[in-house]
Formats: sequence, structure tokens, C-alpha cells
Amino acid sequence: MKFSHLHVHTQFSLLDGAASIQSLYKKAINDGMPALAISDHGNMFGVFEFVKEAYNHKGEDGKPKVKPIVGCEFYITENRHKKTFSKEEKDPRCHQILLAKNEIGYKNLIKLTSLG
Repeated sequence: MKFSHLHVHTQFSLLDGAASIQSLYKKAINDGMPALAISDHGNMFGVFEFVKEAYNHKGEDGKPKVKPIVGCEFYITENRHKKTFSKEEKDPRCHQILLAKNEIGYKNLIKLTSLG
């Protein structure tokens, strides 16, 4: 059964990710993954390096051996300025992974990241 990681943080997720894009991509190739997503926290700084790394490792068909999936892990909250919570008023903030299916999805991720 094929498996692909869709929730991966790179060195561009400060204090949460330590792996380089090159090492993640090589591991995905060695493990026979058909695809790999990066979903760094609140930014897309590693996207160009990620896609470039994918195209540095093409198969015989000219396509990347491991399909790169671009994503981002967004922070969702009603009031981004509220920083303190109590037992009665729990922290409602959460994270949401969004992945781009195509170029339109990529452009939407860029817009959302800029708005955040």
C-alpha cells in the first residue's frame, strides 16, 4: 500500500521543524512514496526550494519521482489579538492544513498566507 505524508514541517517552521527539504525529499524517494506535501506553520517560504528539489529528481518519464504537494498549516481564530484564556473560557484557536490541488489552489494559498 502506498503512503504519502501530507502534514510535514521543514526547517521553515520555526521551533517545530528541523528537517531540510533535501533530506525529506530523499527520504520520500527511498521509502517509495508517490507524493510528499510540505505544510509549514503560517508561511510558504520553502515552496520554491521544495518544487525545485522535486524537479532535480526526475524519473524516466520526465516527472518528479515524488510528486510535490504544496501546502500550509494555518492558524484559525476568531480574535487573533486575544492572548489569554481561562478555565471557563478555553482557547478556541486551532490549526488547519490546506493543500493546493492546482495552480488556482496555490494562488489561493498565497493570498491566504498574505492575509494572515
